[in-house]
Amino acid sequence: MNYQEALEYLNELNKFGTKLGLDRIKRLVELLDEPQLKYKTVHVTGTNGKGSVCAMVSEILHQSGIRTGLYISPHLVSYTERIQIDGVAISEEEFASCIGAVKTFADQMVDEGMESPTQFEVLTATAFLYFAFKNVEYAVIEVGVGGLLDSTNVIVPEVSVITNVAFEHADLCGGTLEGIAHHKAGIIKDGVPVVTDAKGTPLEILQQEAVEKNTDLFIEDTDFEAKFVSCDGKRQVLLFSSEIVGVSLEFSLSLLGDHQIRNCALALMTIYLLSSDEKRINFEATKAALANVKWPGRFERFDTAGKMIIIDGAHNPAGMLVLRQNLDKYFHDNQRIFLLGMLRDKAIDVMRNTLLRPDDIVIATEPDSKRMAEPASWAGKLNVKYVEIEPNRKMALDRAMRLTSGESLLCITGSLYLIGEIREMLRHIRNGEAEILNDN
Repeated sequence: MNYQEALEYLNELNKFGTKLGLDRIKRLVELLDEPQLKYKTVHVTGTNGKGSVCAMVSEILHQSGIRTGLYISPHLVSYTERIQIDGVAISEEEFASCIGAVKTFADQMVDEGMESPTQFEVLTATAFLYFAFKNVEYAVIEVGVGGLLDSTNVIVPEVSVITNVAFEHADLCGGTLEGIAHHKAGIIKDGVPVVTDAKGTPLEILQQEAVEKNTDLFIEDTDFEAKFVSCDGKRQVLLFSSEIVGVSLEFSLSLLGDHQIRNCALALMTIYLLSSDEKRINFEATKAALANVKWPGRFERFDTAGKMIIIDGAHNPAGMLVLRQNLDKYFHDNQRIFLLGMLRDKAIDVMRNTLLRPDDIVIATEPDSKRMAEPASWAGKLNVKYVEIEPNRKMALDRAMRLTSGESLLCITGSLYLIGEIREMLRHIRNGEAEILNDN
């Protein structure tokens, strides 16, 4: 199987959609000789922030001299982004080879009379297999949806992380906030410590589950915290402290935003729990990792062609609230131009009302997804200074860049399907591979 054939196979699996449940993945990894049990893991779920926490934890482990796998979703440009070792994505050749190996056993399952594994289950098994083949020592695994019935939930981690719990994927996770919390709590294992930033009723549900599983639950703002110290516009300094582990240290973080301070606190608490057994983890490695960690498309400063640009993958109300707060904090006085595209199955009215100010300018476009919301269906409802609809994404970017000058800020957001493609366009402009846009 070559890379194109692997992509065609994955596209075929899309017809099965998203199906929660562990029977298929359990049989698949059984046929693969349980690759997910051949290395230590960290399991991360949550409504927002889980990808950032994964990026920080994996980078700290890598900087500590530990061979570290990272499995995330979704990708921005290529499926290969989802499976990384020491910060390097799997090659297209190795990706195709591993997909081919997994397909052999997925076909066997169908021959046995079972349902075909879903696309996400095949990708998850592929990551598990690749990490085992490459002899990683640790793998940081991000949950796809929920936790309890997610296909990643066949690992037995050293630490489980539940970032927060907000109302998303309710149709798959019980229909209520409580149901979502129960699904997130499903990654809690007997005796495996849990780190969380959950609040209110979701936290109470996690606490109950932790008691039933006889494990320790470490709660942000109670057992550990991180506080903002300063920021130079590209890095922020924070103070992490925890009486439980007896530490109070300053770190420089390359990721901007108050939400990243909280995410960093979760990552650091996770690392301190791991370090009780893993002696290679040290302060200098942790400090170096946080100062240089990257998480593309998440309040990412991506200045290009003399324009100030923020790329952010906010695609739900909670994410939009965080984005708005960060824009108000770092760019309060700047004229804001938004290149905005959203999906029709999201809470569009809540998102736009949360994000936008009356003096904003919006270029509305179409994300590259069958689920995209027609810009005409929502752009006319915006209470902003100026709105323009441009369905063609390249032309929309051109228009937004032309409107951005001086101290104005261009923010690209609304959907991961949008920002991945636009970020790639900007990368080509930055590298001189495309025409640099003028202000006029």
